[in-house]
Amino acid sequence: MKTPEIIQEILVGKRMTEEEFLFLFHEADVLELGHAATLVRDRRFPGDVITFVIDRNINYTNICSCRCRFCAFYREEEDPDAYVIDQAQLFQKIEEALELEATQLMIQGGLNPDLKVEFFEDMFRAIKQRYDITIHSLTAPEIAYIARVSDLTTREVLQRLAEAGLDSLPGGGAEVLHDEVRSYISPNKIKSLEWLRIMEEAHDLGLKTTATMMMGSVDQVEHRLAHLQEIRKLQDRTGGFRAFIMWTYQPGNNQLMGSRVSSLEYLRMLALARLYLDNFEHIQGSWVTQGKQVGQLSMFFGADDLGSIMIEENVVRAAGLAYRMQKGEMINLIRQAGKVPARRDTAYNILELFD
Repeated sequence: MKTPEIIQEILVGKRMTEEEFLFLFHEADVLELGHAATLVRDRRFPGDVITFVIDRNINYTNICSCRCRFCAFYREEEDPDAYVIDQAQLFQKIEEALELEATQLMIQGGLNPDLKVEFFEDMFRAIKQRYDITIHSLTAPEIAYIARVSDLTTREVLQRLAEAGLDSLPGGGAEVLHDEVRSYISPNKIKSLEWLRIMEEAHDLGLKTTATMMMGSVDQVEHRLAHLQEIRKLQDRTGGFRAFIMWTYQPGNNQLMGSRVSSLEYLRMLALARLYLDNFEHIQGSWVTQGKQVGQLSMFFGADDLGSIMIEENVVRAAGLAYRMQKGEMINLIRQAGKVPARRDTAYNILELFD
C-alpha cells in the first residue's frame, strides 16, 4: 500500500476504505493530504469561494443533568449562576443579532428536567411570529431528553418542534460516535446509535442537519474512523446532512482535562475527512477551537466553509478559550488566503459575495 496510489485512486472517484484511511493517517505526508483534499474541494466548488455564516449562539439554560466530564459550562439547579433565559432576554439577543446581519439562531442548552416540549414550542413560535430568522437549534441529546421528560417519542418531539418553527438541527452532542469513548467522557449522554437514529428521523421528516465530531479527548484514530463510517453510511441512506464540522477538545476548567490535539493532527484529520466523506458537500474549518491562523490554513486542507463569526459562544469559552471574530476580520482572513469570501445562509445559499 502506497500513499500516491491511494490518493490517485481517490482523485479518480474510488471510495476510500477504512484500511486506506488508517494507512494515510499514519503514513501520508500531511501536505500531500492537504493538496488532495483541496483538489477534491475545488472540483466540487470551483471559483475559490469560501463561505461563512453570521449567527448567534443562545444558550437557553445552563442547568444540565448530563454532567459531561469535558464540559465547563453546565450548572446544578441550586448554583447561584444557574439560569433559564426569559423571553425579554431572548428577544434582545435576537434583535442584537439581526442588527449584525445574522440569519441563523443556534439555540442550545443543558438537559434541564423542568423544560418540556411546550417550552420549546412556545419559544420557537414566539420567535417566528416576530423575526425572519432561521432556527437551526437543539442537538440530538436535547431532543432525546425533551422526549423523555415530555413522555413522547423523539419523532413526535421533532414533528411538533418542526411545526412550531424549528428549521434544522446542528450536530452537537455527537462528540465521537463510539461508545467506548462516550461511556468515559459523557456517560449520561445518549449512545451513538440513538444519536444516529434521531438524525435519521429528522432527515425523514425533512429537517436537514449537520454532523459534528469533537476529537482529542480520550479518542484514538480508530474511534474517529468509526464515527466517520457511521455518518457516511447514514448520509448514503438519507442525504440529510448539509455539512461535517470537526473541532478539537479543549482541556480547560473541566473534570477530564488532558492536553490539546496539535494543529497538525487537526489538519491531517480535516483533509482525511474531505477525502473519506465523499457524500458530504460541505466541510467546515474550525477557527473557534484552532485559532484564526489555523482556521485560515484549513482552506488548504479541504474546508470550503469557515462557519460562523460567533456573535455569542459560551461553551468553548467556559473551557478557557476565547477566540473572537468580526465580519470584516473573516472577510480579510479568507481574502489573505487568496480565496473569495462569501456570506451564506443555513442552507449554504450565497447571500453576499466579497470579490
